[in-house]
Amino acid sequence: MDKIKNNALVKKIGFNRVILIGVLILMYLLFGALCVALGRASFFTMNRIYSALNYAYFLGFLALGVTFVIATGGIDFSVGPVMFCAALIAGYSLNTHGVPLAACLLIAIVVGTVFGIINGILVAYLDMPSFITSMASMMLAKGVGSVFTKTQSVSWPQLADANGWYRNLVKITSGTTIIPTGLFIFIVAAIICAIILNKTKAGRYILCLGSNKEAVRLSGVDVRKWEALAYILCGMLAGMAAIFYVGAYTTVQPGLGDTFNNEAIASCVMGGTSMSGGIASIGGTFIGVLIISILQEGILAMGFQKDYQYVITGIIVLVAVWADIRSRQRRN
Repeated sequence: MDKIKNNALVKKIGFNRVILIGVLILMYLLFGALCVALGRASFFTMNRIYSALNYAYFLGFLALGVTFVIATGGIDFSVGPVMFCAALIAGYSLNTHGVPLAACLLIAIVVGTVFGIINGILVAYLDMPSFITSMASMMLAKGVGSVFTKTQSVSWPQLADANGWYRNLVKITSGTTIIPTGLFIFIVAAIICAIILNKTKAGRYILCLGSNKEAVRLSGVDVRKWEALAYILCGMLAGMAAIFYVGAYTTVQPGLGDTFNNEAIASCVMGGTSMSGGIASIGGTFIGVLIISILQEGILAMGFQKDYQYVITGIIVLVAVWADIRSRQRRN
């Protein structure tokens, strides 16, 4: 084991990330074998991969945003409903009020950012617990989305429609060739988030807040500003997630989105972000999102209900949190 850890390539990638990549590959192979054993359609097809990627895009943006919040030692349980609220308001503006599509995509990002600002002010400047604040924001997002659309579901344009060009953000289809443009955008977004978190003053302060907020405050740093920034980034990314959700699935229903909170948090924790704050890995979050996406696609491929995914995801979160606690105990 030590020989593997000391390998130059493993050190560069990170041992934990290498383990996650191994889990991802094994999970993909396992589902493929189980589909064969159960007499199901082959799991080793490009359609399955594209389907898993469609799920990974919007979940990925949610998870990237939550990574910043958890890095501060906080939590955000509102990202899923905020994503749905942004998609509902933007879609309703498009269908009912004739707002141009480009403006509607911007509206989705603005709605998510507004919720991020609200959470940031409440947590950083009014000293409210992030758990309670995000739960309240979750209910607020559900209510606002339902009221704005009069409790009606919203359908976004298909690719063949005049306003369907936004679907090219998810994938471009040319004959039998499919270009997963969403994957490229997701990778670029992850790289930008990694740079912000690891190479900028804002990212360093966000991580320091999770390690010892009081020590950072006593050193003269405006901790409120940087803590609020983490929630604002989370809200903005939730708004971007809304664009990729409707680009893949078209119809948005009011009052939903809760389950995506858990999956986004699971992706972060699985990827090495500590629930206690101070330690975060954008690369780990990226791989964690792919694992969750392959998991949900594999369960559906075997003909099981999505409930099984909730059970497995819950177990993954418990194991990841336990591993994080043990790791901190060893370091201490």
